[in-house]
Amino acid sequence: MEAALLTTRRTFWDMNAYQWSVILAAWLGWGFDIFDSLLMNYVAPNAVPTLLGIPLGTPAAQSATLWWTGVLTSVLLIGWCAGGVIFGKVADRIGRTKTLLLTMMLYAIGTAACSLAPNIWVLVLCRIVSSLGIGGEWAAGAAMVAEVVPEKRRVEAGALLYTASPAGLFLATFVTYQVTGVYFTDAATSWRYVFLFGLIPAAAALVVRLFIKEPERWKAVAKEHRARISELFTPKYRALTISGFCMAVTALITWWSCNAFISVVAKGLAQREWQALTAAGVAALPSMEVMGQEWVKTATNMFNLGGLIATLLTIPAAKGLGRRNMFLVYFAGSAIALMAAFGLDLAPHTRLYMYFPIGLTTYGIFGSFTFYLPELFPTRLRGTGAGFTYNIGRLFAAFGPFLVGSIAASGANALDSAIRVLFWVGAVPILGLLTLPLVIETKGRELED
Repeated sequence: MEAALLTTRRTFWDMNAYQWSVILAAWLGWGFDIFDSLLMNYVAPNAVPTLLGIPLGTPAAQSATLWWTGVLTSVLLIGWCAGGVIFGKVADRIGRTKTLLLTMMLYAIGTAACSLAPNIWVLVLCRIVSSLGIGGEWAAGAAMVAEVVPEKRRVEAGALLYTASPAGLFLATFVTYQVTGVYFTDAATSWRYVFLFGLIPAAAALVVRLFIKEPERWKAVAKEHRARISELFTPKYRALTISGFCMAVTALITWWSCNAFISVVAKGLAQREWQALTAAGVAALPSMEVMGQEWVKTATNMFNLGGLIATLLTIPAAKGLGRRNMFLVYFAGSAIALMAAFGLDLAPHTRLYMYFPIGLTTYGIFGSFTFYLPELFPTRLRGTGAGFTYNIGRLFAAFGPFLVGSIAASGANALDSAIRVLFWVGAVPILGLLTLPLVIETKGRELED
């Protein structure tokens, strides 16, 4: 069936309708993956104090939110790591499409269950369940796309696949704003309705199962060899594994340390501005909660827009500069953007717009992993290798949000403490530049069977 489809008339970008359907299926899986994973960060300022019984808007609530945002994000990343490693191997064993369906259903149910959490510990448990599916989806989708599209369009297809991430972020921002800022303005309960939207991916998963078949490339080798994680550390694959890991862990630590606190920083800046305007006698101000949600929307939209543009820019960067030089440009830019955004003396509203250059660099580099990591490994080991190198980095990245949240929460002024710590997050991509000699260049290399 698929073989026949692949030989039909080519359409746009040398890809036929079925190949575009595969990209769309993986795109939906990854977009809703990001959507579900980030809802917690957006509702944390209301959900955490409510579950802990702390009055909203108080210094104690802000401090608790910073600490628990770090903890919950770190828990998500650890579960994401486990899910990525486990389901990457599962994808090589039972197939890409089946794994994509299974992981999407898992994270949809886990996220929706957060809406019923009676306390913080049940919320943590629900996040663990959803994180396993969130981590597993990427490896299956990236491997599936790499194996179905034409060799010469692998970079374009991989970058297009990752545009689902900023789309997922846009959707998470829109849903959170509409639910908590428009339709359900009771801050103590509105966050529960936000989590219910996590069920949307379940419907998309069923569509994937109906229309997408297993790649012929995988079926040709699946029964002959069983992938083992230990193979990644054999002399044949060790350098490839190290290359993928170094790039992924640098990007992951930077992105999560920064993104996890966008809502906290934006709301803190909005609260400071609201208090200043109120003291100055400015009339007709929105409520502090509504103003906070508007500032969160502005910051996240800037971050997302920068990420979307730079994700697409990985196509000419990877094809023109090569993979190693592409990483150099993005990591150097990330360090500059972060240190400027959180180190310069900026007006509160101006600082929100600095999330655009952060998105251009810190976020945009992820567009490369959907084609670079699958390029490193042969078909029978592709899900395992890509899943391991991309997701094991989350185990290390999990310390970033925890440390940022813990240090910021210990300061006398939570907002200023968070800004100071985020400035030093800019040192992470600088350290990543030191690992560039370990990067394996894959420009011009065909996918190995």
